[in-house]
Amino acid sequence: MRAEKKVIAELEKCYALTTFEYDGERHLVAAAEKDQPCISFSLDGDKRDILWTNPGGVMTMVQYPGRPILLATKQFYSPNNSDEASLIYLTRKDGEWVRTTFCKLPFVHRFGILRSGEQYFLIACTIKSANAFKDDWTCPGRVWTAQLPDNIEDYNEDNPLVMEPAFNGLYKNHGFSVIRDTEDGRYTSAVIGTDNGIFHIIPPKVPGEKWNCEKLMDVAASDMLYMDFDQDGERELLVLSPFHGDNLSVYKKEGEDWKVVYQHEGKLPFLHAIWGDEMQGIPYAFVGNREVTKELLAIHYDRAVGCYVEEKIDEGAGPANVMMYHTREGDFLLAANRETNEVAIYTLKI
Repeated sequence: MRAEKKVIAELEKCYALTTFEYDGERHLVAAAEKDQPCISFSLDGDKRDILWTNPGGVMTMVQYPGRPILLATKQFYSPNNSDEASLIYLTRKDGEWVRTTFCKLPFVHRFGILRSGEQYFLIACTIKSANAFKDDWTCPGRVWTAQLPDNIEDYNEDNPLVMEPAFNGLYKNHGFSVIRDTEDGRYTSAVIGTDNGIFHIIPPKVPGEKWNCEKLMDVAASDMLYMDFDQDGERELLVLSPFHGDNLSVYKKEGEDWKVVYQHEGKLPFLHAIWGDEMQGIPYAFVGNREVTKELLAIHYDRAVGCYVEEKIDEGAGPANVMMYHTREGDFLLAANRETNEVAIYTLKI
């Protein structure tokens, strides 16, 4: 794989990434972990708008389905400083971007929108529930859910969305990845990575019914992808472990057990960035670590030789998150290189 890098902005402690369609155009968006701006760009990397300035603490951003509304976390600064965290939504009124509090949700780290039938659901994960001192992990996190309202702009700090706890007792509830349905391409379920293991979570068919939660494996996971990498019709698990750890492994289910079928040689300190997508019909994982080597890797299963192959895209940058997007011009990877304060686009060619 060949990768051409272009730095499009300097953004201190850049962290969260997404795409956001407004004004009839799809944009790239980057936001910061600390109190720095959230910026939108064209797909070519040209700066377009400052969506907000501060406060930051943005871990996740997701567009509301079919509308120019952006949902995001706010004031999650670290696992030790996030008791004021909340979910917000961004709208534009009279030419100005306005953030409105959707609901207070202390320690909310990741969230997503899933579809079941014709209904959308919001699923949000709190990394813990409280802390009394630095690095206190005695209060486990939860998975919170709610039906996503059609009239989202009726909700605000005085009339917050009520979210219900669906699953409790999840320690270091950090990993989150949405799963696309193979037929219609919609996000229909999610996998959650915790110290308790990895869980597959599916929304109810009817609002108000219980969510389904299946434990996939016991490995303590910081993050993971649940994809069919070898294209045999069954999903594998690519796992970063343990919490903010240094191990990268791929597991395949054999009978009732999961077996390691690929293991990265050596350690990758502070693994964090992760994204799964396809290039030219081949499933790829993009993984990055934030300490020491600060690498960005592409991993895929080579069916011709029957094994997994790693390719280095970059090193020394330290990505917190990455995200692939596609245009008529090709395949691109957007990266929030937190450790070097750079937002970058990598043009990828196989």
